[in-house]
Amino acid sequence: MLHRLKAALFALAAPLVLASCLFVPGKFESALTIHADRTFTFSYKGEVMAVDLQGFMGKAMQEGMADAAKEKSGKKGKTPEKEPDFTLTPEEKAKQDENFRKLAVEIAKEAGYRSVEYRGDGLFWVDYQISGTLDHGFVYPYNLDNQMVMPWIAVELRGKDLIRIKAPGYVREGGKGNGMGDMSALGAGLGDMGQAFSRLEGTFVLTTDAELVSQNNEAGAVTVGKDKVVTWKTDTNTDDAPMASIRVRAVQ
Repeated sequence: MLHRLKAALFALAAPLVLASCLFVPGKFESALTIHADRTFTFSYKGEVMAVDLQGFMGKAMQEGMADAAKEKSGKKGKTPEKEPDFTLTPEEKAKQDENFRKLAVEIAKEAGYRSVEYRGDGLFWVDYQISGTLDHGFVYPYNLDNQMVMPWIAVELRGKDLIRIKAPGYVREGGKGNGMGDMSALGAGLGDMGQAFSRLEGTFVLTTDAELVSQNNEAGAVTVGKDKVVTWKTDTNTDDAPMASIRVRAVQ
């Protein structure tokens, strides 16, 4: 088990070298409406779990240095190898809570955030909604100043009239298209980080009056008036990231 944990730590670190925090959805409701004229509205309401990667990787490095010292001294193998414990000490937790409270204040200043509340233990409550025109791509969340560098959902412009939606952040870590290693199998050894990955449970609704070219929900789309509505329900057992393609008014 320990060698799997160490391997996962290195796999996790590779795509996250730019981030000092990792943000993952908890319990949430999210919706995206895209009209044929390219106007859109996106919303996310619910929990956001934050993981202090700098502190987490610092603990991992300490464990690695301790292992190296044992190996050099010839003591390795004389005692059973135990899994590293990444649970925060009370002092580390107090410092983390202070930093996260400050982060909530900063995030709340950004466009689209109607409410940001830090509730402790790495848990934020967020109410976000933004509208605009899709003459360029859109991702959420993404903010370099606040160290949000791994979006959960991306809306891409493909050619002159096609829009592709993909929400890799709305499925379990290790799921198809997520880009993360599967951390769920590593259990309690991840401490607070493992708990962050365990809360995922939400609904993502796509609504459009444009041509729905494709989507990957087995239940398909439901017609409501002039709109096609696709609803994905996700949790820690969900593998496939929500995906869809929509044909809208062509860019002139």
